[in-house]
Amino acid sequence: MMTKYPELPVNKLRFTCDENLFHFETTASISPLDVMIGQKRAVKAVEFGLFAKNHGYNIFISGLVGTGKITYAKAAVAKVAKEQERPGDWCYVNNFKNSSQPIALLLPAGMGHVFCKDIEGLIEDIKTEVGKVFSSDDYENAKNNTIKSFQERRTLIIDSFNEKASENGILPQWSTTGFVGMPMKDGKTLTPEEFQSLEKEEREATEKKILAVHEKAMEVVRRMQELEREMREEIRKLDGKVGLFAAGSMIDEVRQKYQDHSAVVEYLEAVKDDVVKNINDFKNSSGDDDHSNPLAFLKKNTQDSIRDKYKVNLLVDNRELKGAPVIVEANPTYYNLVGRVEYETRMGMVSTDFTMIKAGALHKANGGYLILNVRDVLTNIGAWEALKRILKTQKLYVENLSEQYGMMAMASLKPQPVPINVKVILIGNPYLYYLMYNYDEDFGKLFKIHADFDTQMDSNMNNVQKMAEFISSAIESKKLKHFDRSAVARVVEYSCRLAGSQKKLTTRFSEIVKILCEADIWATMNQNDMVTGEHVKQAIEEKRYRSNKYEEHLQEMVADGKLMIDTKDKKIGQVNGLAVMAVGEHMFGKPSRITANTYMGKSGIVNIERETKMSGTSHTKGVLILSGYIGQKYAQKYPLALTASLTFEQLYGGIDGDSASSTELYALLSSLASVPIKQSIAVTGSVNQKGEVQPIGGVTEKIEGFFSICKMRGLTGEQGVMIPHQNVDELVLNDEVIEAVKQGQFHIYAVKTIDEGIELLTDVPAGECRVDGTYPPGSIHYLVTQKLKEYTDSFITLSKAAADAKH
Repeated sequence: MMTKYPELPVNKLRFTCDENLFHFETTASISPLDVMIGQKRAVKAVEFGLFAKNHGYNIFISGLVGTGKITYAKAAVAKVAKEQERPGDWCYVNNFKNSSQPIALLLPAGMGHVFCKDIEGLIEDIKTEVGKVFSSDDYENAKNNTIKSFQERRTLIIDSFNEKASENGILPQWSTTGFVGMPMKDGKTLTPEEFQSLEKEEREATEKKILAVHEKAMEVVRRMQELEREMREEIRKLDGKVGLFAAGSMIDEVRQKYQDHSAVVEYLEAVKDDVVKNINDFKNSSGDDDHSNPLAFLKKNTQDSIRDKYKVNLLVDNRELKGAPVIVEANPTYYNLVGRVEYETRMGMVSTDFTMIKAGALHKANGGYLILNVRDVLTNIGAWEALKRILKTQKLYVENLSEQYGMMAMASLKPQPVPINVKVILIGNPYLYYLMYNYDEDFGKLFKIHADFDTQMDSNMNNVQKMAEFISSAIESKKLKHFDRSAVARVVEYSCRLAGSQKKLTTRFSEIVKILCEADIWATMNQNDMVTGEHVKQAIEEKRYRSNKYEEHLQEMVADGKLMIDTKDKKIGQVNGLAVMAVGEHMFGKPSRITANTYMGKSGIVNIERETKMSGTSHTKGVLILSGYIGQKYAQKYPLALTASLTFEQLYGGIDGDSASSTELYALLSSLASVPIKQSIAVTGSVNQKGEVQPIGGVTEKIEGFFSICKMRGLTGEQGVMIPHQNVDELVLNDEVIEAVKQGQFHIYAVKTIDEGIELLTDVPAGECRVDGTYPPGSIHYLVTQKLKEYTDSFITLSKAAADAKH
């Protein structure tokens, strides 16, 4: 006996938010939401990750766009960070022993700026004081006395040499080019002619004397050079002593201020040694630049050189910080993460020094938190590998990317690495998380916390109230008009539609905010001071209208008969199936005619889409399941001698999914039983081998798509859609469909089995299997069995005739 058609009542077609449940008139009286809603699991994971201080407990927050993960991450991290201790300042200073390896100094927060000013003032004071000391009479007297002493020693050496040379008859003559000995006789210098006129023995004896005097002269020259060096060393010592007297006390005064910081004290000692060693730079610092040198502009003048040499490069300045730093790096390139060493070019000559070291996001986040978009990190060359290396070693080296990859070798700095203590929060989608977890062996060790944001939350009274608070927060932050409670109720209903379930609310809050803003715009355009439910409905409808151009084009094609869809009468082997299409963010249902032809043969069920390579794997599987159902249902006593062809008519693209498998089965049964199917009812739902109807996706859009076509052609009161019973709580139909159902012009049916569905489509009982394995005469299964038996008998007869003819 045929069962009653399982038609759904209106109250099962959508979640309706009763605005009387709200204890407010407008959102003006609602306190803004200050907690994350609908993400309990993810929130607990983030809180645990922020609390954990062990190495490797960095956080990966995943979820679809619009679920609020970025907003929550910033708020949660900021809340924790403000309670933590402020980290110190980092500086780079010159390494006087090896200028290519600058030294990193850590100072308490705020002291880095003070240290910069102290060193800058110190150097200026030293230059001033040194200038005074070295221009004083005392220094000039001491220097002159030193010079005079050496000059006297030089004079004694030369006079002694001259005396001995004269005693040997040689007149010494000194010049800037060297020494010349002139022969003498009787106290008179001989001319070359007179010297040549001497007797040979006398001339040879004189030449020997000249040679001996020359050798002695060379010794005198070497001795005078030694005296020159000794004099310069004595003057240098004098300058150093005077310079130490002038600068030492000032450096010691600064050192006393930083005596609790050993690295700074060590650096100031190095400054003192270098100042004394290079005191002449300070003596000459007041001089003018060398404008006479045409290439002088290629060099820094003495003032700039001194300033840069002793300058403190304040890399990280945390003096204004409250708590631990929270850095959100929007463009995480390699250099933006780890910092860089910049270069200066003058006429093609490239140079750099420690003052050109620039901080990266990791420097700024040191001692706190760094929030990054994982997709941006992965798409920037070298950024991900650098981040992993730093997190593993907990040291931050500032190195050029070109050198990392061996692209270019050039002289550069190798700054002392900075110890890193930072918690990184990566934000991305679940796909990237699992991809990295499976294919990057370091990822799981470094990011041990996974906070996965859901797209749905339960639609209970508590969450509905919190949704109202969220709406109030969004109104306040976006400076929107206040919503009355009818508007809030409509937004809650829209949230259910986005979630695709009567029992859920969406957590894609960006979509909710979008509707709030658009409803506010419509209220403004209508010159209303408050947003009502009608404004929200208008915003939803207008948003849909802006996106449904292609849906309307398809409907026009149906109206013109170009897409062949029947919405009345009955046809054998023909059913209206339902699919979902997406154009951007807009999803809509598209009816398709599914047809089946059956005839005798051994090919089984032929999926035309599969044969033409237009079928996806899920669709192919769904069709193959039909063979299992047919075999189990009708081939227990007789072999199948069946060939059936199935196709989606007017399908010119690919198809996937198994949501039409029950529809295809109904078409097969109709063709085998020769019983027509109502074209006024569209069908969706998958089926298993036991004949049980299974749930599918996009049920709301599918129903609304078929309804639009029926409305366009004129509602008859017989039209409707048949869906799996498991999809009932996912119905969130629009007002137009619900009103038509209420008026009896459209119907929604929920079925559990193929038997229920075929009865609804044909008005013929499916038939229950009796004890002897037969079905009641006139039932669908009886008719199918009879047709298959005819095929089998005919096939056997033909096969025997063919065999007899062959023999």
